[in-house]
Amino acid sequence: MKLVRVIGNVVATVKDPCFKGHKVLIVQPIDEHGKDVSQSFLSCDTANAGPGDVVLVQQEGNTARELLGTKDDPFHSVIVGVVDKVSALPAAASNRPGSAAAEDAEEA
Repeated sequence: MKLVRVIGNVVATVKDPCFKGHKVLIVQPIDEHGKDVSQSFLSCDTANAGPGDVVLVQQEGNTARELLGTKDDPFHSVIVGVVDKVSALPAAASNRPGSAAAEDAEEA
């Protein structure tokens, strides 16, 4: 799952029939501080998102097809939720003994 910001809408007068009734948005991946981290991409909306919203995107074809259509539809990315708030621990706090990050590092 990716944290992204909606940066625009896509309007298409000619499209595959499976896209009828689905809103397609342009999304920009961001980090926990809201900074852009990679290339923007298109995603189908199931959460009634709009430009400026921070959302969660699942970028896996099978999940997208299960939420939006049939097994043959060409969906690869779907907006699954609108984010209200992002809270991130400072790097030093997330690496202290007993934290999830420290436990993950020990397992690696």
